[in-house]
Amino acid sequence: MPSYLIQLSYQPETLAGFIKKPTDRTAAISKLVEKIGGKLLGLWMAFGEYDAVVLIEGGDNVSAAACSIAVSASGAFKALKTTPLLTVEESLAAMTKAGTLGYKPPNAKKK
Repeated sequence: MPSYLIQLSYQPETLAGFIKKPTDRTAAISKLVEKIGGKLLGLWMAFGEYDAVVLIEGGDNVSAAACSIAVSASGAFKALKTTPLLTVEESLAAMTKAGTLGYKPPNAKKK
């Protein structure tokens, strides 16, 4: 089942709204994730480059992209980054497959 790491930064106006009325967004985010066939695994507030981190499981790339587009279009965020995550098994399969591709960079020296 696919998993996604979502990092987001709120617009200053959105953060100002949270200061005026602190709000737990867990239920709203969980409901949104369920609409794409997924499950909310975790939600954390952060500070630094991103204001929050969300971890979800389920759905598919098209559904995750649709969710990202819908959330970005709301205007509440100045940045939203979605990273598809691979399991260890998927990573090993990708590494094995990469070894069969025979890719040579443009500046590769001929032997």
